[in-house]
Amino acid sequence: MNFRHRRPEEPEINLIPFIDVLLVVLIFLMLSTTYSKYSELQITLPVADAERLKERPSEILVSVSAEGNYQVNRQPLEGRSVELLAASLQAAATAAAGPNTVVIVSADALAAHQSVINVLDAARRASLPHLTFATQVNGGQR
Repeated sequence: MNFRHRRPEEPEINLIPFIDVLLVVLIFLMLSTTYSKYSELQITLPVADAERLKERPSEILVSVSAEGNYQVNRQPLEGRSVELLAASLQAAATAAAGPNTVVIVSADALAAHQSVINVLDAARRASLPHLTFATQVNGGQR
């Protein structure tokens, strides 16, 4: 008979199965996570609360409808091309004959972005660098 005291064995903690389980859970979470898209942002444009100018320099009003039709100083244009719009802006600028002629873009909220970009491009082609956008304040047009 062996009556000697045995040293108690120290318990071993095996971490390898624990790490395996954590990696499986991590992979599952990575594959099942959905990422939010920035295109789902809800924004409302255009509205501003700025003070009206007291002195109004010579200005050209360009209106863009929701369908993409243009008006320059309340005169409708027959086409939608940038060249036609630039020629109309150039003619309106010579009629205004002001050194600081401002182009005011009044676009419908449902107008295509490309239609507004066409107005900006036409103003650049007509050498009209001063641009501003018409906005609404409390339901009224400004």
